[in-house]
Amino acid sequence: MIHTWMAKLWHEGHSTPILCVCASPGTTGLVASGSEGGDVVIWSQEGSVVGRLNLRGEDDCTSVAFSPLASGLLYASHGDTVSTFDPRNLKGALEEFVGAGEEEINALALNESGTTLALADDSGAVRILELPGGKVCRTLRRHTNICSSVAFRPHRPNNLLSAGLDMQVILWGLQKTRPLWNLNLQDLAEEVGDKQQRPGQLFNPPLAHCVSVASCGNIVACAAEDGRVHLMRVGGGSKLERQGAFKAHCQGASQAHFIQFLSHPYWLATGGNDGQVDLWDVSKHDVVAPEEKVKVKGAAASYRKGKRKAKRNADEVHEKDVADAEVMPDSGPKVNINHGDKVNWLCPALLKGTASLIVADQSSSLTVYPLSEL
Repeated sequence: MIHTWMAKLWHEGHSTPILCVCASPGTTGLVASGSEGGDVVIWSQEGSVVGRLNLRGEDDCTSVAFSPLASGLLYASHGDTVSTFDPRNLKGALEEFVGAGEEEINALALNESGTTLALADDSGAVRILELPGGKVCRTLRRHTNICSSVAFRPHRPNNLLSAGLDMQVILWGLQKTRPLWNLNLQDLAEEVGDKQQRPGQLFNPPLAHCVSVASCGNIVACAAEDGRVHLMRVGGGSKLERQGAFKAHCQGASQAHFIQFLSHPYWLATGGNDGQVDLWDVSKHDVVAPEEKVKVKGAAASYRKGKRKAKRNADEVHEKDVADAEVMPDSGPKVNINHGDKVNWLCPALLKGTASLIVADQSSSLTVYPLSEL
């Protein structure tokens, strides 16, 4: 467990609450953040301000994203516009794609080659822009409420995930304008059930806030308002193969991001409205590793076959062991941080070679938690 006294505060960059943050690729890159009122700030890896700019108008800066191949290119959304900048010389926009979104843009995502930009907006539309130039080449319509998050599948440049406040997670094939599949998280939540739900307790619907894809390209995580992280496995032919969920936060889960630079690709960082920041190892969850589930079911079947010959007290002990083996990763996060404030954005980053989590909350400062103990 990492305690809050180990946190580092990055301040003096913003004067309003920070809404988004991203880190450029590599170990020596920059960090960018955007805030209410349209301020964009560039930080060094030590947390000093190296650039500051206010976007035109009074729109909030809702998302920032570095090009995966060109660290000298930063994209920022404000209102229905996407602006591009050179983060090393933050004096003005290199380009502005005005009207890129039909309404206010909530999230940006770039494919691995940096040639395609996806954006999610308040109308529920997902727009696909060609880079450079910013030409809108696709408008994907299926969400019936705000589209909150988008993410490309690694190794599948024509596959895009989107998530929205209509409780839908959708996988798109970009050659066409219709989904390959869509999953209603409310159906999944009802199937999983909530053991902590009490009679008369207000139910939080699983509005989908943030979608992330592991570096293998096959495992999807989505943070939702019901406090769960919903997991999906994408199989051959881009089909939805398995789905499941685990309870991550006692209030809405606002952020979920797979981390690419730890011991395996299934470390997942989450943040929530409960002020908690957690790190989970989901590598043995039955959605991620279904063969582990098969082993457990096999053990349970063997047990049921032989229990008629066993003593009653031995049966009860064995049954408990089998049931406990099926609970993953609900036994708890590997790292639990009581951040103490609602999480707006969570960004895994390598800062001077140290794996870290950068947290934006309701304040005008960033908080950095080093994960050096892992």
